[in-house]
Amino acid sequence: MGAKHSDALVFFGATGDLAFKKIFPSLQGLIKDEGFDRPIIGVSRSASLDKLKKRAQESLEQHGDLDEDAFQKLTELLRAVQGNYDDQGTYEKLRQELGQAERPLHYLAIPPSMFGEVSEGLAKSGCADKAR
Repeated sequence: MGAKHSDALVFFGATGDLAFKKIFPSLQGLIKDEGFDRPIIGVSRSASLDKLKKRAQESLEQHGDLDEDAFQKLTELLRAVQGNYDDQGTYEKLRQELGQAERPLHYLAIPPSMFGEVSEGLAKSGCADKAR
């Protein structure tokens, strides 16, 4: 039986230092080198989609050697969910943003003390069903 691949990537802490220094450059590399073409959803307390795109560009200019073609693809794939991790409405917005995605990959670039709260929110909203 073949393994089913994730059909969306969700990362929490989209405006944090880890995203800025490591995740955005890695996403650009994944797109450039591997042809990644799934929705990328950044979840944060404060970023609209426009702010998240600007943050990604600044990140790549400082830490990832901005590649115009790969960055263009990244901005096309990028989505944003703005909300607090302790608000179930944030996870409902995430569920809507996932659309038809059934097997999202969730990456928690947040303090470990928040893992339980985020995991619970994902489970209650159905975002954790069949997820990684």
